[in-house]
Amino acid sequence: MRYKALSIAGFDGSGGAGIQADLKTFSAFGCYGMTVLTALPVQNTCEVRRCYAIPIEAIEDQLNTLFDDITPDSIKIGMLFTSEIIELVASFLKKKAIDIPIVIDPVTVAKSGHSLLLPEAVNSLLTVLMPLATLITPNLPEASSFTGMHIQSENDMFSVSQKLLDFGPKYILLKGGHLKSPESNDLLMGTNGEYHWFTSARINSKNTHGTGCTLSAAITACLAQKIDLIQACGIAKNYLFNAIKAAKEEHVGLGNGPVNHFYHLWPVQLFDL
Repeated sequence: MRYKALSIAGFDGSGGAGIQADLKTFSAFGCYGMTVLTALPVQNTCEVRRCYAIPIEAIEDQLNTLFDDITPDSIKIGMLFTSEIIELVASFLKKKAIDIPIVIDPVTVAKSGHSLLLPEAVNSLLTVLMPLATLITPNLPEASSFTGMHIQSENDMFSVSQKLLDFGPKYILLKGGHLKSPESNDLLMGTNGEYHWFTSARINSKNTHGTGCTLSAAITACLAQKIDLIQACGIAKNYLFNAIKAAKEEHVGLGNGPVNHFYHLWPVQLFDL
């Protein structure tokens, strides 16, 4: 509990994504996890039925109350839903999170297809929040929607990464899982032109709910422990690969089930604790 990680994100009552996935991941990495709730999607493994907004005053109160008592070592930002929430969070972090690593998972659409970011909020996400990021972790559909660019190759991944870096984040980890290739290749690129590829085998599994949340939370947990960003991304990708692999044969829900965040701990016999 020496390291403290904060997730500013939405809710998932089914436990596979959002702040629930973030807390599980933080715990798996030995971090003390904290949360600020930004939205309340009503969802399960099959669908998001509706999404309730959290009052802006409640989000501000959560931020102030937490930072008055505990300073996180790293911050992960997920679903923010509206431009008003984005602008509040950005304004707060500019004042209170100086020199704290910030990882932004720019959530726009749930795996079921439901929108998790209002269309009018995209500009605020790009121009107000992204300049504060140490790292952003978009997938290919998100990167394409932000830039208007079609991504069909690894060369395209270079081009779209450079365009997103123009919005101000220090680094981008562009997740290439949606490319039709034998392996899953992610591209880490920095504003100084340096880049690094992370490669893993593909796993044929329907249990991939919350993979983006889990990856970004794992990186955040590593950064809380002062691990170098390149190493943090490699550790996180390896963790996610094994979490997906361990959950492949599990049956949690009727849709896209969760990954196994504690694959390295379970099963544990109660009498061994």
